[in-house]
Formats: sequence, C-alpha cells, structure tokens
Amino acid sequence: MSKGTFTPICSIDQILPNTGVAALVDGRHVAVFRVGSDRFHAIDNIDPRSGASVLARGLVGNLGERIVVASPLYKNHFDLSTGECLEAPEQSVRAHSVQVQDGRVLVALN
Repeated sequence: MSKGTFTPICSIDQILPNTGVAALVDGRHVAVFRVGSDRFHAIDNIDPRSGASVLARGLVGNLGERIVVASPLYKNHFDLSTGECLEAPEQSVRAHSVQVQDGRVLVALN
C-alpha cells in the first residue's frame, strides 16, 4: 500500500472509550485510540525507549490541554495528535491519519 491509503482496522465498537488497540498497517505496528465516544487517534505502537510494541496498552489521559498516552513501560507521555514524547522529544513517534466510515475505523500511515 502507498502512503495515504486508508486501511480498515476494526469497528468503532471494538475500541472502548479511552483505550487503544494494536494493529498492523502495511507492516507497521500502530496504536489506535478512542478518546471519549467519538475521537480517534493513531500513533506508532513501538515504545522508542524499549523497542516493545506496547503503546496501545498505555493509559489515556491529558496533561493540560494535550491528550496523551502514558507508555506502560517507562511512563513517557506521547501526544496522541502529534506523537511527540513530552519528556524526551527525541523519542517521539509518528502520528497517523484516522477516519471513521460506516462504523469502521480506518488508518493511513503518515
């Protein structure tokens, strides 16, 4: 698949509010998050500090105005809109585009 092609991940009901799921999109480990009932975000699922595919299992919350996920391993916070690591910007991850169509969540790599 080429960059920008949307890949179906799951139905919106398969992601509980304020949690994430892991998916493989064109060979890349991606974490897809549902924030509240109707906002969706996607970032790389690989924790840059450990190399483990675990960010989808992190805790979703906010730091000020930023919606973040805390890595379950080292507790670094990643902005769900940008992928920026708040504690160590050099360990930021890529953020990806998300669409919802007909009750399904789709992701395109950026």
